[in-house]
Amino acid sequence: MAGPVPPSTHPLLPLPRRPLARESRESRASQEGGGGGDDVRGWYENELGWATVPGYPVRLLTGERFDVLDVPAAAGHAALRRLTAATAAATTAPAGFPVSLHGRSASPHGHTADGVRMRLLVAAGAAEELPGILQWLEWGALPLDLTAIGAGGFMEAPPPPAFRRPPRARPLQGAAEWVRPPVARCEVESSLPTMPALEAPGGAPDLVRLVNTLATECHRVRLRRACAQPLAFS
Repeated sequence: MAGPVPPSTHPLLPLPRRPLARESRESRASQEGGGGGDDVRGWYENELGWATVPGYPVRLLTGERFDVLDVPAAAGHAALRRLTAATAAATTAPAGFPVSLHGRSASPHGHTADGVRMRLLVAAGAAEELPGILQWLEWGALPLDLTAIGAGGFMEAPPPPAFRRPPRARPLQGAAEWVRPPVARCEVESSLPTMPALEAPGGAPDLVRLVNTLATECHRVRLRRACAQPLAFS
């Protein structure tokens, strides 16, 4: 007859514990680059009235309150410098529409690497106008790295300007940062570039002029990259 089973010589390993709610919130806050994801979502929905996409990271729904023009960061910075210089010499209101950076090592101060994208917020419906504008400006036949995000799309939500990243948080791959943040409780839509015929209030810049400037700088970036490629010899 078998005797009693001898005790195991190895202590039982504890089962993996489920993260506490506080740990989950802190982890989510670190991933969101500042206040918790719920705080980020609440800021965009309550302070700006912008719709967000369910889930994390927080993403902003495009096509309702605004569309987005997406270009290489180098082209975007050059275009903004040109537009700012031209606006300073004119009597119109300054072009203060929101602009963000997306990609690895995104920095709002202009120090960007290849792969970083700039996203410029424009009036809702502009994404549908982009192909026609490029054709009218005679840019349509060139392979410009200039795209638009409109109805049914989304963009990652940068941390609101008042939010701070945790001191020990590491730089995020694919982080998003505001270059020109939207102003809470203001009519942001009136500052967005739109078609000239719409006569948007608030001195909103001309969408056609913005697209032409972006296309020019995208073409220059493409030419510089082509010239930097080593020559191939057969």
